[in-house]
Amino acid sequence: MASSDDVEVESAGAFAGEPDGLDRLWTPHRMAYIGGQDKPADDAPGDGCPFCRIPTLPDEQGLVVHRGEVAYVVMNLYPYNSGHLLVCPYRHVADYTELTEAEVQEVAALTRTAMRVVRQVMTPDGFNLGMNQGQVAGAGIQAHLHQHVVPRWGGDANFLPIVARTRALPALLGDTRAALADAWPVTTKG
Repeated sequence: MASSDDVEVESAGAFAGEPDGLDRLWTPHRMAYIGGQDKPADDAPGDGCPFCRIPTLPDEQGLVVHRGEVAYVVMNLYPYNSGHLLVCPYRHVADYTELTEAEVQEVAALTRTAMRVVRQVMTPDGFNLGMNQGQVAGAGIQAHLHQHVVPRWGGDANFLPIVARTRALPALLGDTRAALADAWPVTTKG
């Protein structure tokens, strides 16, 4: 460790590997996700499922952006990009084909409204939308269906996700949730 005015600074040359002149962006908070924190122990509904638990929390604590009649919109706790939202039915259901007509309609309407609100607040260039059905398809929480709404900007895909399994997010989740919730239309049912 190098020392300057009693402040400890890590020297890249003091660690294993070849010094390469690159700075390091440490993202230790990602270890919680990689280690399985917040993932359900089983597929049962209830407090063990984060998508069942979130609606029981205050909006700010649960990162809820909007509550509908049969579905809600929440910030992704482990986002792919700033403004990454999830649209979830309240009912604990795994497969899209198991949704009721009311759930299908509201998930679709909330997805459309989420895109409009994110466009208004964050001005993305596009979106990725999708549901991962089953573990083999990439579902981190496969027992409770959720639709991803991921805003995208030109040039937002940089080397970090590829070589470092890291995302650089310029805004705090709570701040983004507040901005999106404030912009959500009051008169919209979904």
